[in-house]
Amino acid sequence: MAATPHSLEELTIDVGPHRHDALAAGPRDGDLVLLLHGWPEFADCWTEELHALAEAGYRAVAVDQRGYSPGARPEKPTDYAVEHLVDDALAFADAQGADRFHLVAHDWGGMVAWALASTHPERLKSLSVLATPHPRALNQAAESSQEQYHRLDYVRFFRQPDGAAEAALLADDAARLRSVYGGRIPDRLVEDNVSRLSRPGALTATLNWYRAIDDALTVPAGRITVPTLFIWGSEDIALGREAAQNTEDFIDGPYRFESLEGASHWLPEEVPDLVVPLVLDHLAEHAH
Repeated sequence: MAATPHSLEELTIDVGPHRHDALAAGPRDGDLVLLLHGWPEFADCWTEELHALAEAGYRAVAVDQRGYSPGARPEKPTDYAVEHLVDDALAFADAQGADRFHLVAHDWGGMVAWALASTHPERLKSLSVLATPHPRALNQAAESSQEQYHRLDYVRFFRQPDGAAEAALLADDAARLRSVYGGRIPDRLVEDNVSRLSRPGALTATLNWYRAIDDALTVPAGRITVPTLFIWGSEDIALGREAAQNTEDFIDGPYRFESLEGASHWLPEEVPDLVVPLVLDHLAEHAH
């Protein structure tokens, strides 16, 4: 990318009893951009975005969320309920001294972001969500479309409580876990992710995000009033076009929808050259 690389800082953010690893870049007095990853990713999925945001003068912070950081792995699935994940995200911003901030999120991080934006709009300057439609749009699509319903079969598989999902994902040198990425992200990131998720308890902790909800991926998110950018890839195998297009039905504030034809689910790592300009434009438009 054209942006001059900034060295990434490794941070530790304490939230209650939990210790979260994080990556940061950019001036400490810049406006905070908090980046939330999805499954099965970590903060470093945002590497290109962190560099670009820093170059633009923002203070960009990406956090390994609950279950992903070794120091933040409570044991019960209920500990991963969305309201706890929202509280974590707010605490990440508080730790950076930001009363209001820009929120950028992907996949499961997007679910957390929709919930946060609907319950705490006063905290956000802007919202940018990659891949993940508004939860109510997704629920409606899954109810009306057998195709979207079955696109979410993996959620029902992950929710099994007996370790079957973990065993299947890690069998044969984690072949199924590797296949999740569809060859769309750099091999180095895949291997790093697989290594981290193969450690004792790690994969179970991340799957507990799914076990804390229901089979329909119901996430408590209401109407959105903050300025919102939603970016979706046309080749997303989990999240279909109907839910993506109908997300606007739940947005009351300024809204921009961008469909990236040919892009898959893994937008932060796969097409940062397309994602970064859209996000930077959105942040600049809603700086206050």
